Amino acid sequence: MNDAHLHMVVNHFPIIGTIFGFGILITGLILKNKTLQNASYALFVVAAIFAVISMGTGEGAEELVEDMPNIGKEIIHEHEELAEKLAVLLYVLGGLSLVGMYLNFKNHSKAKLLSFLILGIATAGLFLIQKVGTSGGEIRHTEIRANFSATNSGGAEKQSEEHDD
Repeated sequence: MNDAHLHMVVNHFPIIGTIFGFGILITGLILKNKTLQNASYALFVVAAIFAVISMGTGEGAEELVEDMPNIGKEIIHEHEELAEKLAVLLYVLGGLSLVGMYLNFKNHSKAKLLSFLILGIATAGLFLIQKVGTSGGEIRHTEIRANFSATNSGGAEKQSEEHDD
């Protein structure tokens, strides 16, 4: 397994973990259930750990694909810049989640305040996650790029030629 393969395997966990953690945290806050809140914190910590692994494999993946046709260094650089910002956010989210679990365990008066701070950071994370996920997908899936033209890919021309007969 090379870095590109490993990167594609692990890069989904920070995204999915943050999305599920966000939903579980909202549910835990509405129901005032500290077990659900702690479960969401655990997901945020796992997402941060996988962000470390994803960032560690990203450079190797870049080296393997940057010179492929229709890829280019510019699109990879955009993805890399967004991913670095998301990684920092997820590291902060994971660290605060560890503190949140501790405060919940100790029934500390600041636990609720911290949970809303974590919710705010997770909300910001969702916006970055969408951008990072899309920019990463665009690297190999040219059909989802904003400047995609079916006629440039040759697929639409072949289909229209077949229907002309």
